[in-house]
Amino acid sequence: MSAFLAGRLLTLIPVLWGVSIVVFLLIHLLPGNAIQMFLGTQVAMTPAQMDELRRLFGLDKPLALQYVDWITHLLRGDFGVSLRTSRPVLPDILRRLPLSGEITLLALVIALVIAVPIGISAALRRGSAVDAAIQLGGLAGLSIPNFWLATMMLLALGNVGSIASIGIYVGFFADPVRNLAVMLLPSFSLGIALAAVMMRFIRSSLLEVLGHDYVRTARAKGLREQLVLYRHVLRNALIPVITVVGFQAGYLLGGTVVIEEVFALPGMGRLALAAIDQRDYPVVQGVVLVIALLFVLVNLAVDLTYALVDPRVRYG
Repeated sequence: MSAFLAGRLLTLIPVLWGVSIVVFLLIHLLPGNAIQMFLGTQVAMTPAQMDELRRLFGLDKPLALQYVDWITHLLRGDFGVSLRTSRPVLPDILRRLPLSGEITLLALVIALVIAVPIGISAALRRGSAVDAAIQLGGLAGLSIPNFWLATMMLLALGNVGSIASIGIYVGFFADPVRNLAVMLLPSFSLGIALAAVMMRFIRSSLLEVLGHDYVRTARAKGLREQLVLYRHVLRNALIPVITVVGFQAGYLLGGTVVIEEVFALPGMGRLALAAIDQRDYPVVQGVVLVIALLFVLVNLAVDLTYALVDPRVRYG
């Protein structure tokens, strides 16, 4: 297991290096002048003053040198300084990360709570009216955009206590009940589409396993149906589901951008959105890099879980 873990950790190095290059190039190839956006329309400067500002922010150097400077500082834990606020980028990101992480985690829990029992029920009742209704519901869940669902729930539940609140965030450790009440709608809006994806995947995975010979053998031996399901079917059927959950958890982090904007929550996604609008390169780079790093770490955790559940992966 240690060799498998070491191998997986080594593969992270080229992945993260490649991510850093892509993030840096994409941000710097975007159209628009960061210095002009920084100054706004009310400040007039001479070309010489503009050149001095470019030199101050290091934007006058060739792109390759800018990347070397950026990655060198990054390795020291220095994500740079915001062009808009002149504050260090990393503390701003770390301050907002718990909120985005909480939305992602709650959305994942909501999706699992909905998808697992419904997906199993649909597989066991294949071809019935219940199965058809569940598939129809899953299709609806996939088709509804999360920002539209969030807006509709805000309008519908506007008078229901503190559940439908905008621009209010209470830390979990400050007031857990209030925190969960405020985070319920954002998490549900984000998690419902994932629940639909996972429900359909669980259903198809279970149906495939239910048709295997060892399941028929277990039934022929007279084992109770529940024992066959939990001992022989679920364990094998949920292995590929673990991979899907890992991928989707990474995508949920990116999905918080829109949800945080709808609910005016001060999370990492909203910070990124404002930074993109203001061409604040250091903040955008920092946020994207942190999300990419979390994505990679989540998938590393999935790989390890996969290896624990199925030992063949470690020796494959």
